[in-house]
Amino acid sequence: MTDISFELYKVFYHVAKKLSFSEASQKLYISQSAVSQSVRLLENKLNCTLFNRTTKQVRLTAEGEVLFRHIEQAYNFIKGGERSIEEIHGLKQGEIRIGASDTICKYYLLPFLQKFNRQYPAIKINITNRTSPICIELLRKGSIDTAVVNLPPRYKGQLQVTQLKSLQDVFIAGPAFSHLRDRIFSLQELAAYPLLMLETNTITREFFDHFLAERGVSLRPEIELGSIDLLIELTKIGLGISFISREYIARDLAVGSICELRIKEEIPPRFLGIMINQAIPLPAAAQKFIDMLE
Repeated sequence: MTDISFELYKVFYHVAKKLSFSEASQKLYISQSAVSQSVRLLENKLNCTLFNRTTKQVRLTAEGEVLFRHIEQAYNFIKGGERSIEEIHGLKQGEIRIGASDTICKYYLLPFLQKFNRQYPAIKINITNRTSPICIELLRKGSIDTAVVNLPPRYKGQLQVTQLKSLQDVFIAGPAFSHLRDRIFSLQELAAYPLLMLETNTITREFFDHFLAERGVSLRPEIELGSIDLLIELTKIGLGISFISREYIARDLAVGSICELRIKEEIPPRFLGIMINQAIPLPAAAQKFIDMLE
């Protein structure tokens, strides 16, 4: 195969990222016709079709999907190298890209973000709010510099992991269930009450389901949500019992808007952690932020 210009791959990346020839042309400051010509030339050189085009939609072909997975990582590696060069001179410019859930940002990262911004005001902080599993995938692709996540149980991936903070999960209830405050339950007895839980695509839910499975207990949630804050609010108004880290509800427990329920089985702790992708050069700004957390 003849050598292919990086510019062709760059055009392909932007079209594939947005699935739009017009948005790619705006991003690259070239005409839409030039974008189309570059894609056709790349397809000719690779002897395959990369996009299925209609008047209303652009979609990647199977070959396009395979190529995009590789080009996306390569493009992020190159941009990471450029940013590292920019940041050599005293962190006077640059950007840090952090992946973290809304909950971790609100209950853990806020003071660190404030401190970092005060020390390095010229560094742009770019936060991608996604669930921990999605943040881990974005880090693997090189789309973010570091991820602060709920660590998955039995994690065996290629990313470097550092534990930051332990979390202790508890069962909680609102005033409507205050009569349960002094009881000690078994897990199985909780099945008699409505249970509110996070969605299944979260590390917290994975931990909860694993915890139950190891003890041979089956609990079916009545309501599943994607937000810890909403879960807490629904618990307060009496819709059911929730399973939440004590660290996120300390204030509510202190004022009595919710209460912690006691169960016979011991709930093991889990951990927040920070991850980096060792295959990608870590920008200086990202390293400074990680040092601050550690």
